[in-house]
Amino acid sequence: MHYVSLIIEFLRGRPAVVFWTAALTQAFLWTVIPALFYSAPPGDVPLLLAIGHEFVLGSYLGPPLAFWLGEMAFRVAGSFGLYALAQACIVTAFWAVFALGRAIVGTRHAVLGVLLMVGIAAFTVPSPDFGPAVLAAPLWALALLHYWRAVGEGRRGAWFLLALDFGLLLLANYVGLILFALLIAFTLATERGRRELLNPEPWIAGVLLVLVVFPHAAWLAGARDLVLDGFNDGAAVAGRLTPGAWLCVALLATHLGLAVLVALASGWPRQRKERAPEIDRHPVEPFARTFVYVFALAPALCAIAIAFASGRLGPLERVAPLVLLSGLAVVVAAGDRVSLYRERAVSSAWLILLVGPPVLVVLGLILVPWTIAVDLKIAQPANLQASYFADTFQRRTGKPLAFVSGDARIAPLLALGAASRPHVYFAWAPQRSPWASAADVSAQGGILVWPVADNVGSAPATLKAQFPAMVPEPPRVFSRSVQGLLPLIRVGWSMLRPQAAP
Repeated sequence: MHYVSLIIEFLRGRPAVVFWTAALTQAFLWTVIPALFYSAPPGDVPLLLAIGHEFVLGSYLGPPLAFWLGEMAFRVAGSFGLYALAQACIVTAFWAVFALGRAIVGTRHAVLGVLLMVGIAAFTVPSPDFGPAVLAAPLWALALLHYWRAVGEGRRGAWFLLALDFGLLLLANYVGLILFALLIAFTLATERGRRELLNPEPWIAGVLLVLVVFPHAAWLAGARDLVLDGFNDGAAVAGRLTPGAWLCVALLATHLGLAVLVALASGWPRQRKERAPEIDRHPVEPFARTFVYVFALAPALCAIAIAFASGRLGPLERVAPLVLLSGLAVVVAAGDRVSLYRERAVSSAWLILLVGPPVLVVLGLILVPWTIAVDLKIAQPANLQASYFADTFQRRTGKPLAFVSGDARIAPLLALGAASRPHVYFAWAPQRSPWASAADVSAQGGILVWPVADNVGSAPATLKAQFPAMVPEPPRVFSRSVQGLLPLIRVGWSMLRPQAAP
């Protein structure tokens, strides 16, 4: 008797239930695990909040929307709100891909496409690191969905939703320019697309798009050099590789889990008489097939070409928006009747890819300090450090802490952990924080911090040059919740007292 797993039966009978169970389970894991076990936000989140706190129209890291939303989520619910916002973006992206797939390949195969996305690393481990790329993912997916409804299904009202999607996408991440250019080229290159341009809705939607992006475009006209300077930061990520080569490696690595699932489901190598449950669908029309293949492959290829040509990564450092249709493309290529061999192994591998990464993160936080002694960013005692320096400033001056500056890693952490939410002055790159200056910090007072490895705590020359009146205090020592074999954290610091009003 042939065994058919419970997941296969649910795929056949209740595909929508399978989708929502998978999407919400992943969101739950990557919201709760960071909220419970991360003592500091991951990646560039502290820097994102430092910029978002100022509500500027743009920064050297790009358009403002992700920074604004991140700041609002943090004000409402702290770090938990930020992690929940990131997972809301991932779930929305999954839903948009599911809705697009349902319109092209049917509900069952659409669910298969979304389940394969669990094997794409860009949507799992890095997802709590909320930022422009995470926010761009759902907007990118919604733009593809509404374009298909406008051009593929002839629903002319969808053009206005598409304009809104693109407006928000371009306010979230400059990577949206790749999708914008590709959709224009695809529309002009296909007969169905050119026919839709004869209607007034696309042109009215274009006016709506211009209105949405105009404020940031006006800001960008005067801040072009600042943004281009920020694009150079990706060179450190690439390491010894060129940006183009690094992006190729990153795109391949993020698909390893998907490749494992496809290899297991294909049953290769298999015996001739080996049986497998089948999940069928109606034939996919050629235009839809072309649409999926183009927008599964072309964005990544364009990004690679841009990285090689420019020698920069910039907003291409995070690949999540570029690989949204990878799972759906695999399902379309699999044919109208998909045979799922070795369903037990496939089910087990999928569950491991879903649950394994968050479990490994927790084990890493516990075991890494006792084994390879690597200093993890998410294990920094952010709240402990922030409360110490903020309380010290409050006790000595009688005023809440207004500014922090110094080290590019420590200062933003203090700003998000302090109750007064002080401004961050980027002493390491003053042109990148136009909302403040060294004179502002000296006048209103603040805390300067920098990492030290001894008990002397000598201040960096860059800080001394900007704040000649600073007097270094004895370094402050902090311990982690899991210290292990790591050395204690030593922070050099100096307090600038507020100047008396004339």
